[in-house]
Amino acid sequence: MKKVGILGGTFDPPHLGHYIIAKEVLIQLQLDEIWFMPTYQPPHKENSNTSPDLRKQMVTIMANLDQRFRVESIELERKGISYSYETLTILRNQHPDIEFYFIIGGDMVDYLPKWYQIEELLEIVTFVGVKREGFPHTTTYPIMEVDVPFVDISSSMIRKRYQKGLDSSHFLPGLLGDFIKENQIYES
Repeated sequence: MKKVGILGGTFDPPHLGHYIIAKEVLIQLQLDEIWFMPTYQPPHKENSNTSPDLRKQMVTIMANLDQRFRVESIELERKGISYSYETLTILRNQHPDIEFYFIIGGDMVDYLPKWYQIEELLEIVTFVGVKREGFPHTTTYPIMEVDVPFVDISSSMIRKRYQKGLDSSHFLPGLLGDFIKENQIYES
């Protein structure tokens, strides 16, 4: 059975932290692929000011850096708020030959009891908790843990830097910095 990791997020923009998490989980769990799944509107965050199409283009630039990466745009196509349980139920039905590993940051582990239909979600996917400094995993849920080098980069920090006119391309994988600059995505 094929083993696929899913890394969801707003990806506004995707950055080296996302890339490192994806590569480390891929390597350490010996997965076949990682699918980056940009959300249209996350249930726990405000809407992104960046269009879904631009975010998908940015994630695609990052995904193109490794032949084992791809973009899964199911949540962008569905629009609105997407709940992981609903999305992964659809993906499991579309791909019965794939075992899915849902990658979450250490900061989300303690939030799991609040997830929509968490018990049902645990039956259809294996959770992978990425260890992050300052977020010890204290949960009764079955979660595989993966140690990933701590990279203190966030999408909000990158957006703020661009708005101040500061070059942030060194926080971004591949040619993503050029794409952001050419399209003036985060300029005030």
